[in-house]
Amino acid sequence: MKNRIVGIIIVVFAALMGFMIYLFNRALTQIVNDSCSHGPSCPMWGSIGFHTNLSLGIMVAVFLLGLYFIIFSRDTEAPKILPKKVEKQDYTKILEKLDAEEKHVFEKLLDKEGTLLQSELVDADKYTKVKVTRILDKLEGRGLIERRRRGMTNVVILKH
Repeated sequence: MKNRIVGIIIVVFAALMGFMIYLFNRALTQIVNDSCSHGPSCPMWGSIGFHTNLSLGIMVAVFLLGLYFIIFSRDTEAPKILPKKVEKQDYTKILEKLDAEEKHVFEKLLDKEGTLLQSELVDADKYTKVKVTRILDKLEGRGLIERRRRGMTNVVILKH
C-alpha cells in the first residue's frame, strides 16, 4: 500500500479515537455525577481527567504519525527488472573454452534462453542420462550453470 494512503487511514483512525474518547468521557462524567454522592471530591472524578488526557495524548501521537506519512511520504514504485535476453554472442569466449559435448549442451541452454529441464536434454540428444549429468557437473563446476531440483528432474539455469 502506498505511504500516503496509509497516512490517511491512520489520520481517520485517530479521528475515530477522538470521537470515542469524547463519548467515553461524556458517559463516564455523567455516570459519576449521577451515582456518586461525593461530588468533585470522589476519587473517580479525579481519574476521569487523567484517563482523558492519556487517551488524548495517544490520539495526538497517532494523528501526528498519520500526518507524517501523508506529508513526508515518497511513493516510489519498485524498479521493474526485465530479464536479460540471452544471446550467443555474449558467450562466445565461454563457448571457445568448452569441449564439443559441453558446447553442445551449453548451446541448447542458450537456445532455450537460459532455462531448460535436464530431462529435455536427455530426450532431445543422443546422450544418456549419465552422460548429460556428467556434462552438467562439469559446467556447474566451472560456475556456468546451476541445477535446481523440480520434482523428478532438475531445472538447469544459466548463470549470468
